Amino acid sequence: MTVTLLLEPAGRSCWDEPVHIAVRGLAPEQPVTLRASLRDENGALFRAHARYRADARGELDLERAPALGGSFAGCEPMGPFWALKPEKAWGRLVKPEVRTPFPVELEVLDDPEPGRLLCQARHEHDFLQPGVQRELVRAGRVRAALFLPPGEPPLLIVRVFCGLILLLFPLFLSQVKGPGVGLLGISEGGELCLSMASFLKGITAAVIINSSLASAGGGIHYRGEILPPVGINKNSIKVTKDGFADIVGVLNSPLEGPEQKSFIPVERAESSFLFLVDQDDLNWKSEFYANEACKCLQAQGRRKPQVICYPGAGHYIEPPYFPLPGFHACLGGRSCYLGRRAQGHAMAPLDAWK
Repeated sequence: MTVTLLLEPAGRSCWDEPVHIAVRGLAPEQPVTLRASLRDENGALFRAHARYRADARGELDLERAPALGGSFAGCEPMGPFWALKPEKAWGRLVKPEVRTPFPVELEVLDDPEPGRLLCQARHEHDFLQPGVQRELVRAGRVRAALFLPPGEPPLLIVRVFCGLILLLFPLFLSQVKGPGVGLLGISEGGELCLSMASFLKGITAAVIINSSLASAGGGIHYRGEILPPVGINKNSIKVTKDGFADIVGVLNSPLEGPEQKSFIPVERAESSFLFLVDQDDLNWKSEFYANEACKCLQAQGRRKPQVICYPGAGHYIEPPYFPLPGFHACLGGRSCYLGRRAQGHAMAPLDAWK
C-alpha cells in the first residue's frame, strides 16, 4: 500500500490556522519519524522532527498519537510547526515580507534513522488573508505600513491587524468599528501604548504584552511634556555561563526614588486595559508592572483591568504556532534570554489570540 501524507487544509492556510496532519498506508505499529523544515527569506534552514508509532491499522493521526521524542513530545498536533529551530546556532525566524507565504516541507521517514523516505508534502503558510491591502505610509518622520481588510472592518480583527504598524517598535494600532482606536503593543511597544492611552483621546482599548511602566530606551515627548527614560543599572547585569545577559533586574524602578517622575500617568487613561504577561519573563518584571498599573487605575476610580498570566510563554507572546528563539539582542549587542519554555510559548498564543 502506498504511504500518503494528508494535510487539512491541503496546500495552504493562514499561519494561525491549525493544520490536521495524518499518515495513511503504514504497516501496523510501524515506527516512523515526521520531519518538518523551511527556509526563510535569507536562506536560513529551520527544522523540527518527532518519532511516532502507527496504530494497529497502519494509520497515524497527530491529533491522537503522542510524539515519542525528538523536538517535542506528547500529543502536539502542531508541534512540527511551533518546534522549528534554526540549523545554525542563535538563528531567528523572521518574516519581513508578509505578502508571501512560508513554504513548509513535511516528510515521513522509516525508523530507525536515517530511514528511507516514505512520503512527503508541502504546505504554504500565509500571513495575510485574501484581499488584504498593504500600503506604505511616509508622513514626516513616520514610517509605517497600513493593512486594510476587504469590506467593512469588523469590531475585532483577529488575524489581520487593520491599522498602522510602526517599524521602530512592535506596536499595532487596530481599527475598531466606531469612533475609537485600539492599541496592541509588545515590550517597549507596550510602553508607547500606555503613553498614548494616557495622553490621547479616542483610545478605547489597549492590550499590553510584557511591558514595563516607563520608557526604558528613550524619552517620550508629547506637546511639551517629556517622560524621560528610567534608565538602567549596568551593575545589575549578570552574564550566564554560556555568555547570555541576565537583565531581569537591570531596569531602574519607575515607582521608587527620583525616577518616579518617569512613571507613565495611566491614571489619565480612559481606555479598557488588558495585560498579557509571563511571570517568568527574563527581560523585566512584567507581572509586577502590570499589577502596579492596575492599582494606579483603580485608585483613580477606573474599572479594574484584566491581567492574564501565561507561565513559560516568554517575553514575546506572538501569533499561534510561530516559532521564536529564547533570546534577543540587547545592551550593546549581547543577547539575553526571553524566559520562554517551548511548550509554554506554544500554548499561550492559542488562548491570547482569541
